[in-house]
Amino acid sequence: MKTIQLLALLVTATLASCGNPNPEKSETNETPETVANEREFYQLKVYSFSSEDQVAATDNYLQNAFIPAVKKQGIDKVGVFKFRTNEKDTVQRTYVLLPFKSMEDFLALDNKLGEDAEYAAAGSAYLNAAYDNAPYDRIESILMQAFTDMPMMQVPNLDSPRAERIYELRSYESPTEKLYVNKVDMFNAGGEVKLFDRLNFNAVFYGEVISGAHMPNLIYMTTHADMATRDKNWEAFVDSPEWKEMSALPKYQNNVSHADIWFLYPTDYSDY
Repeated sequence: MKTIQLLALLVTATLASCGNPNPEKSETNETPETVANEREFYQLKVYSFSSEDQVAATDNYLQNAFIPAVKKQGIDKVGVFKFRTNEKDTVQRTYVLLPFKSMEDFLALDNKLGEDAEYAAAGSAYLNAAYDNAPYDRIESILMQAFTDMPMMQVPNLDSPRAERIYELRSYESPTEKLYVNKVDMFNAGGEVKLFDRLNFNAVFYGEVISGAHMPNLIYMTTHADMATRDKNWEAFVDSPEWKEMSALPKYQNNVSHADIWFLYPTDYSDY
């Protein structure tokens, strides 16, 4: 009798499991591990200059030596942007954005460039510049990993003249590591990324900073046809019911201690 009862229970359990499939598996095949494996790494290199000759020398190197060489290594969609100087910040800067599929690709790049004879020839003036005639004042390098809600970089859908476009780069610093994680969560689970997408902010990337000068912080880039469109988009963001609800939640309070905003535009040879 006990054996019969046990078999009956097993049959019942089997039928129940067949009639109630896991709803999460039916909705998507992507697991957290899959998303983690898809997340790109980004390097943002910021060149600072004090003369027009430096700007021209670095532009020539980037366009004719560096970008062709990194594309030979399978690194596509390289962004090169110029800083829109203003009365408070007159330092000329060029921003170079590089996507990597893995940390191994990032670590291997310099060695691969060093073995490229065409790169060495095309970039000779820059690479062999004299100590007292450097093609830049300094380079800042920031290493990031993509957010889970946007694991890969996107090319913005803009058709306005490049010189008029606004590529808005933002850095949000947090007072502690825990609050930094909270701010990243606000973008992902909280819905900021989805809201930017709904309002056509044309985001290029969202990145968790792994190594940089202002940690803990995140950096992201949105794009707009021109400054008027940018202002209109941000007004819609601030006035949206999603943002008003999200920003009022107690769990998302005090997670940003400082914000920097830089307005950029793409060079003629930028992929973005």
